[in-house]
Amino acid sequence: AVMLEESGGGSVQAGGSLKLSCLYSGYVFNSCGMGWYRQAPGNERKLVAIIRDDGYTNIAESEKGRFNISRDNEKKMLFLHMENLKPEDTGRYYCAAAEKGGRWCEYNLLGQGTQVTVSS
Repeated sequence: AVMLEESGGGSVQAGGSLKLSCLYSGYVFNSCGMGWYRQAPGNERKLVAIIRDDGYTNIAESEKGRFNISRDNEKKMLFLHMENLKPEDTGRYYCAAAEKGGRWCEYNLLGQGTQVTVSS
C-alpha cells in the first residue's frame, strides 16, 4: 500500500518561507508522478505543484516564482519549498501521488496533510 506522510507545516508571517516534506513508501513514480494540493476552509482542493518521473515540474500560476517542488529518490521524499508566503497560501497541504500514469493524471492518493497558516 502507498503511504504518504507530510511534515513541515506551521505558522509563519507573510513574506516568510516554509519547506514541506513528504515521506512516501510503496510508491513507484510514473509519468504523472507526485504533487502537492492545498485546501483552504470552504475552498476546493487546489493542485499547486507536480513532479513527474522524468523530473518535469509544474507549479500553479499563482505560486510560480514562489513555490518549488523537488524530490529525493534515495530517501523517498517529496518536498515543497515555499517562499514569500501570502495569507492566501493558508490551508492544509496534502502530499499526493498518481496511482496511474498516462495522458490524464489523477493524483488520487493523498496523505493526511499538514497545516500552513500565513498571517499578515
